[in-house]
Amino acid sequence: MWNDESLAGKRVLVTAGADGIGLEITRAFVEAGARVLVCDVQEAGLARLAATLPAVHGCRADVSSEADVAALFEAADRTLGGLDVLVNNAGVAGPTGGVETLALADWERTLAVNITGQFLCARLAVPRLRRGRQPAIVNLSSAAGHLGMPGRSVYSASKWAVVGFTKSLALELGADGIRVNAVLPGAVDGPRIRAVIAAKAEALGQPLEDVTRAYTAQAALGRMVTARDIANMVLFACSGLAANVTGQELVVDGLTQALS
Repeated sequence: MWNDESLAGKRVLVTAGADGIGLEITRAFVEAGARVLVCDVQEAGLARLAATLPAVHGCRADVSSEADVAALFEAADRTLGGLDVLVNNAGVAGPTGGVETLALADWERTLAVNITGQFLCARLAVPRLRRGRQPAIVNLSSAAGHLGMPGRSVYSASKWAVVGFTKSLALELGADGIRVNAVLPGAVDGPRIRAVIAAKAEALGQPLEDVTRAYTAQAALGRMVTARDIANMVLFACSGLAANVTGQELVVDGLTQALS
């Protein structure tokens, strides 16, 4: 049970927070007593969020758009009155296939969302966080951000970039008291990983069951992690329990040594 009260009243922005891992992160912050603004590109997801968590503020924004991000932070000023926590959760899976099969547009789109989006949000968050209470940034990376991943080169490259960005920001912002950490999920059970597995099975010409089994078996614990596992780590990283934790790769993957 979560007993730490350091997140109560915190002003939190979660990107891509209306579905999947982002929604679970949003729920966790609400349960901890935080005030939350969520952005997402999916209007339907934002509508569902408004119906199920009416206390959460919602805003449509594509984090790869400089104009959308500017409007998002204006919304944060308006609805939250400032910022204490930024969770850079938005990301896309990107294409699956050998490097010679990848289209430049797919490569660029993956980088635009997965790393440029984090830069655009951090750039506007930092001046606000300097005025915040025990401020923190959490950037979502992946186990693919410290391991190679065959057939997923652009996704892996983007998630390695997140780790480098995180460590650099932690050094850059430490004097301001802003902690910056990366959370690296392993295979997270849910629709997104199922779609990735299906695409990989098709690309390799292998049975779906075999590829699914490989994804499950790659962790020492022999199972995928859950969205709540990731939310719990994000909550910890932003809380007073992690007051001296910064610049870290917080890996939640059941101990995965190699990716399928």
